[in-house]
Order: sequence, then structure tokens, then C-alpha cells
Amino acid sequence: MRKYRYLATVAGGALCATLLASAAFADSDAVLTVGGPDGPNAAVGDTVTASLASGTTATFYSTATGTSGVNCTSSSFSSTVTANPPAPGVAGQTIDAQTFAGCSSNVLGTTGVRGVTLNNLGYQATVDGATGAVTVAPGSAGPIQATVVISTILGSITCVYQPVAGSLTGTADNATNSISFVNQQFNKITGSALCLSTAYWTATYAPVTDTTQGGAIHVNATAPEPEPTETVTPDPEPTATVTPDPEPTATVTPEPEPTETPTA
Repeated sequence: MRKYRYLATVAGGALCATLLASAAFADSDAVLTVGGPDGPNAAVGDTVTASLASGTTATFYSTATGTSGVNCTSSSFSSTVTANPPAPGVAGQTIDAQTFAGCSSNVLGTTGVRGVTLNNLGYQATVDGATGAVTVAPGSAGPIQATVVISTILGSITCVYQPVAGSLTGTADNATNSISFVNQQFNKITGSALCLSTAYWTATYAPVTDTTQGGAIHVNATAPEPEPTETVTPDPEPTATVTPDPEPTATVTPEPEPTETPTA
């Protein structure tokens, strides 16, 4: 019986070790992981957030190389993970909110910016694990659209913009856990002559963080190799050698044969 209990214990331990090794590998093979390439997968439903990288601003300039337009010192976004397949693959998110604050304008004839608002949220975002490319596309509510309300000496004007390409393209960088958008071109849809006819949007958000699990997002181009595990062979259980006692043997004393007494 003791032998069977021992074999069951060894088999159970081996099974647990196999399951743990498999779980560790499965937990680190998705496009988006938390804290690094070997961290846990970002789960569907996790919230991902980011603000402007320290020392940077979000700009809407009239040309790709100019400095005339709107400058915002604060911006942030919040998204929800909708898909996170094995790497290399394409992860999905919805952009639920994006805000801009601390905005000013140096366009001639304007005196300030009352607000910058993104319309028709949520947008659909994808992250390509193989290239790090980030694409933001319209959702079911309508096209990507930005409304900028600018103050002038004659009152407020409203300028409405949509991206020329219909979508936005950025790049994820693991070195800084950032997403950067550079010179994304918007054209004016409606607004007065004081509105820029074209606005090029540039912004870098970092660190991009999975706030549900509490760690920076890492984009994986390939599934990491599982770490080798040591196989421990348990020592066999000592067995006792029992020498059986010899069976007792009966000693038979023969009865003396009768002797005849000779008669004289």
C-alpha cells in the first residue's frame, strides 16, 4: 500500500510541475503583456491609459514643419482591450475617451482656445505585434473628428476637423512604453476663415499603462521561449528487507525397542 501512495505522490507532483510550466508559457505569449515581455498577458476587458510623455505637448500646427496653430500642455486617453492574440498578431482596443487641456493658440486674430474635443468615440485601435504600428480607425458612432473652439476678439469660433486618411497611424515603442503620432493630417470640415484649413497633429503618450493589472504595456513581436525547467527525480523510498523466521521443526525421539531377557 505504501508503494502505491508513493507512486501516486510522484505522479501528482510531475503533473503539477507540467501544468505550472504550461501556464507560465501560456501567460507570456500574447501581443500585449504587462511589465515586460515575460509579464502576464493584458486581458480582454483591461483598461489601458496614458498621458502625454513628460516634457512634451500635443500640437495642431498649420504645416508639418511649422509652429503656428494650437498647442496643448495636457492630453490623455483611456481604452479597453478587446483582443490580445498570441504574438506576432494584432491586438485590439477601443478608445473610450481622449481629452486635451491647457491649450493655447498663436494664430493671428485669435486670443485663446476654449476647448478641443474628440467626437464620435469610441474609436477602434489596433496594435501590430510584428511592427509596433498603431492604427486608430472610426467606430460605429461615425468618423474620427476633432472640434476646436477658439476665442477671437469678435467672439468664439468653432472649427471642425477630420483626418484626411480617415484613420490615424502611430508607433509603439517598448524602450519608452510610448505611443507616438507624428504629423497626422486633418482637414477643416466646417469653420470660419480664422480656422486653420489644415492641422497636423503630433503627440506622444507615455507610459502606456494597464491600470487593471498595474504595469506598463509591452508589445511583443514574437512569443517568448519558455524558460527551461529542471527535472527532479525523487529518491526512491527506502524499503526494509525482512528475513522471515525459520519455521520450527519438531524433534521426534524414537521409543526404545524392547529387549528380550534370556531365560536360563
